[in-house]
Amino acid sequence: MVLVIGGGAAGLMAAGRLCELGVPAAVVEHKDRTALKLGITGKGRCNLTNDCAQDEFLSNIPRNPRFLYTALSKFSPRDAMAFFESLGVPLKTERGKRVFPVSDRSLDVVAALRRYSKGAELISGFAEELIIEDGAAKGAILSDGRKIYSDAVIVATGGLSYPATGSTGAGYALARQAGLSVTPLSPSLVPLNAAEDFCSELMGLSLKNVALRIYGDKKKPVFQDFGEMLFTHFGVSGPMILSASAYLDFSAGKTYKAKIDLKPALDEGMLDARILRDFAETPNREFQNSLDRLLPNKLIPVVVKLTGIDPTTKVNSVTREERRKLVETLKGFEFTVISARPIEEAVITRGGVSAKELDPRTMEAKKLSGLYFAGEVIDVDGYTGGFNLQIAWMTARLAADAAADYTKTTYKDV
Repeated sequence: MVLVIGGGAAGLMAAGRLCELGVPAAVVEHKDRTALKLGITGKGRCNLTNDCAQDEFLSNIPRNPRFLYTALSKFSPRDAMAFFESLGVPLKTERGKRVFPVSDRSLDVVAALRRYSKGAELISGFAEELIIEDGAAKGAILSDGRKIYSDAVIVATGGLSYPATGSTGAGYALARQAGLSVTPLSPSLVPLNAAEDFCSELMGLSLKNVALRIYGDKKKPVFQDFGEMLFTHFGVSGPMILSASAYLDFSAGKTYKAKIDLKPALDEGMLDARILRDFAETPNREFQNSLDRLLPNKLIPVVVKLTGIDPTTKVNSVTREERRKLVETLKGFEFTVISARPIEEAVITRGGVSAKELDPRTMEAKKLSGLYFAGEVIDVDGYTGGFNLQIAWMTARLAADAAADYTKTTYKDV
């Protein structure tokens, strides 16, 4: 029997694969339901993979991409798509090659995985310690003292993000007990804190079809994208911001400058001409009341303040230099990113069980036979777009295949 610790995306995939291969499996899960985090991914829609080629996939993995080469070659995004459709989940591909259920319901994916893994025994409990005998993993001891013996163990406990769904970081403790290293843990795909007070003034304002650039120490941006973002009481969030967070390193107190192009479809000359036309239609309006056709109402007072133009100035008195400052503000609305939100608010955890100490061909620990890892607990993560769930699927499949071979070899040796 193979013991799978963790009943999330990777855990259920591994358990189902073991059953498919005819190997008895049991899943230890400490929450009252399996796959809780999967049920809330993609705002409840579940972006379950990305329909891209191998090279493009690996280019979206910022840390240890080569470690995933074997797993990806054996269970590609196309394989994942075929797998879920075979389970009765029709799929569709949207912008950025993101793949979703046609129903837009993550619970359909959860239900499919539960059906797939129903042959595995479900054990309610918290795996606190590995059973290690003769240099091999032989099961786990639960927090209530129960000992569950097995021929191999797959750790698929997730990271530290969304702890309410069961991701408590327990797998890191199990890895350390087995003598493995755990790289520093930090949040990724997470909202960001900003220094400026105007972010809280703009709380709740969603910007769509804007361009975002984030700069570090160099002139070239470390991140740039086009899409949607949201102001919050602490700073910024939304799809572009979550993506950006995967590129940012806040160690040693590092900060970043972010610039939003509020009118990316217009160059500076075109935008100035647009402003002149608006001003000409109502020449006696005060500047503070003249931008309602150009900007959301909530944003106008902040933009007016940033330009430094007297808000009561009549627009027919706004100078060319002042217009230039307005254009610069609209094309480069700037704020300072000072840190990431806590890891509990992150979509995924950056860091984990060192990839150097796992065999990329099997996901087995190099230091301990019969111990495998899958999913977010490993030090590999991707950008937004379905890459992280694909990592869960393919590492779980690879670990299950290897654990199945290991148990069969063990039986043969006996």
